[in-house]
Amino acid sequence: MTQNNLTGAETWIFDLDNTLYPAKTDLFSQVDVRIRDYIANFLDMEKDAAYKLQKDYFREYGTTMRGLMTNHGLDPKPFLAYVHDIDVSPVMPSPHLSEALKKLPGRKIIYTNASTAHADRVMERLGVADHFTGIFDIIDASYNPKPEPEPYRELVKRFGINPKTTVMVEDIASNLKPAAAMGMSTVWVQTGSRRGDEDTSPDYIHHAIDDLADWLGALVG
Repeated sequence: MTQNNLTGAETWIFDLDNTLYPAKTDLFSQVDVRIRDYIANFLDMEKDAAYKLQKDYFREYGTTMRGLMTNHGLDPKPFLAYVHDIDVSPVMPSPHLSEALKKLPGRKIIYTNASTAHADRVMERLGVADHFTGIFDIIDASYNPKPEPEPYRELVKRFGINPKTTVMVEDIASNLKPAAAMGMSTVWVQTGSRRGDEDTSPDYIHHAIDDLADWLGALVG
């Protein structure tokens, strides 16, 4: 779909963190510290060693949690509860985003590598929760993170999605690759992060934007 007819999409899939709210909010810095501390306690390691392992597993497995599950038998549920027990007050309410989502035709779904509980808190803080019909989180994905293809297929099946009439919005470019391969139109929110900028290609990035609320506002007019 071209930008001119994106408003004809039947379904919109939105990433959560650094997509629905600006990356400068920097919620992940809190999560980052809590992941390190959880590893240090779980594996009885010094914090510096825990942080190194955290980043090594993130690069190798897509999420640190997946590396801990694979190599150390981590129970993911208490891990997710701990690392997402953060202060979400830096997320500012966004009436502009809420109004744009209200005007945007089609159903809206959150697809996140985080937990539903975290997504609920962030959306409530933004003031946009009422605009979404569903959340597909890391638990729904059987703890397989984006951009592994299988969770995308499960997402499509669970919500009865027609990829050809669907738009996916993400801040990490590589996470759009499986969506495009399925036939979805993709929108990349550019944040300037090293992780977000990796592996970019016009083959699977159809639209690139700087701010979601402003872009959607202009789209719905």
